[in-house]
Amino acid sequence: MRVHSLGARFAIPCVAIGLILSGCADNATGPVGSSDIGSVNDINPHDPSELRDGGNLRLTVSAFPETFNVLHIDSNADVSDVIEPMMPSAFLSDAAGELSVNHNYFTDIQLTNTSPQQITYTINPKAVWSDGSPITWEDLRSEAAALSGKDPRFLVGSTAGFERVGKVERGVDDKQAIVTLDKPYAEWKGFFSPLYQKETTATPEAFNDLDRNELKLSSGPFILQDIDRAQNRIVLGRNPKWWGDTPKLDTITFSVLDNAAVLPAIQNNELDVAYMSGLENVTGARNTPGVEIRRTPEPTWSHLTFNGAPGSILEDPQLRIAISKAIDRQGIVTAGQNGIVDNPKPLNNHVFVAGQKGYQDNAQPIAFDPAEAERMLDSLGWKLNGDVREKDGRQLVLRDVMYQQDQWVQTAQIAQQNLAQVGVKLEIQTIPGQGLFTNVIDPGNFDIAQFSWVGSSIPLPGLAQIYAYNPDNLQGNKARIGSPELNALIERTLSELDPQKAIDLANQCDRMIWEEGYSIPLHQASSTYGARAEVANFGAFGLADPDFTKVGFLK
Repeated sequence: MRVHSLGARFAIPCVAIGLILSGCADNATGPVGSSDIGSVNDINPHDPSELRDGGNLRLTVSAFPETFNVLHIDSNADVSDVIEPMMPSAFLSDAAGELSVNHNYFTDIQLTNTSPQQITYTINPKAVWSDGSPITWEDLRSEAAALSGKDPRFLVGSTAGFERVGKVERGVDDKQAIVTLDKPYAEWKGFFSPLYQKETTATPEAFNDLDRNELKLSSGPFILQDIDRAQNRIVLGRNPKWWGDTPKLDTITFSVLDNAAVLPAIQNNELDVAYMSGLENVTGARNTPGVEIRRTPEPTWSHLTFNGAPGSILEDPQLRIAISKAIDRQGIVTAGQNGIVDNPKPLNNHVFVAGQKGYQDNAQPIAFDPAEAERMLDSLGWKLNGDVREKDGRQLVLRDVMYQQDQWVQTAQIAQQNLAQVGVKLEIQTIPGQGLFTNVIDPGNFDIAQFSWVGSSIPLPGLAQIYAYNPDNLQGNKARIGSPELNALIERTLSELDPQKAIDLANQCDRMIWEEGYSIPLHQASSTYGARAEVANFGAFGLADPDFTKVGFLK
């Protein structure tokens, strides 16, 4: 499962796309399809009346969450998966990416003024936190302040537009909040998805640590019931304070499993739904009795991100471009998705995914050209000495870090072979899922990092979160790469309330991101899940948000 917040992108350590080296695809069975985003999904839809009451939905995550605060810089997509059934959000997305107010939590959300931009949130009178206390305007005010970026002690993963909020005021009563922006924000529908209780967002200490090891308070159809680190298990149970439709499930269990253990767990009836990464897993799941393949492309993609921090070996953008030109993206994607996708092709945009409105190919600056890569390396002073280039006595050796998973290693091996052809040595280092970001990537302990981003139907906040650069507040900019010019263009993009103009500006941003050699996008996810046939209203969601009150097992 790869659910997604509307306000930010989430990093995932596992490839979530799949890579099997060429030659394996001949054993494929079953249909292949596009990796382009569409307007439908594959969740085995059924009316809740057709489902039995009760049951335990067994899912998997790659590691225990580093924190249960998904707004924190240490969070990732595993955190998002676990909290999704437990936390409020302002809007919901359908399979086509169309947004509607989440009426479980808000009776109405209106853009009530444009100069200045103002949004009025009317909270559902029934909406309460898991301790029975009401959800009020103060929860919105506290979260907006914490995510504003004004106090760097709040270690936020993304300000997600809240840096533009001037004030949050009480409306007609405690169940109404009026949010006034100092500057316009195109993607305001991404605010408060999710919403945390004010105790979590009140102080830097609470924000950073209150939900570090468990979720103290929530407000969804499910609550955190048990965390068993010895058994590598997180269990959610029904929320007795829930006011909405009664969930069909009794519990949802997340087991922490390495990628290699996922297919055997599906085959041995130890999981109900799991992402199938790679052709071997897809084929194995498809051939398992009682299991079916559910498939809908989603806005998830894998990439190689450079470390361009001052003093790093890849600080020079021209060196990053040269390295990029030496890597055969099409070869990597063809090897990875042959037999899974009908026309494997690399992702050519950092903001939009293929099939999403606004997508266009801006990747020309790093077009595969090993001869040009060699010319650039020579001109930059990196001269071949034996098999490896050197400059000022330093060898051009790059350390590539990634989640400990065969698919990522195979991706790295292809890049390693490509780079060896132009005199660049790539060293491959695998890291267990636990600590990959907090201990390695976030501190900048890499030259190249391989991981995936999970996007959503609201793509533009990712510009500020990932590609804007502020050395004092990196947010999601793992690369430490950027410029004042790009920052200014991102600012213009996010301030543009005309959707088409915002898209045009976003593509201008994307061209600058390619030109600075920020990262090398690779696969776009085909998003293939193995699911037990009796599981209903769950599977490959695409752009849609799950409704956990309707998830369950057929009678």
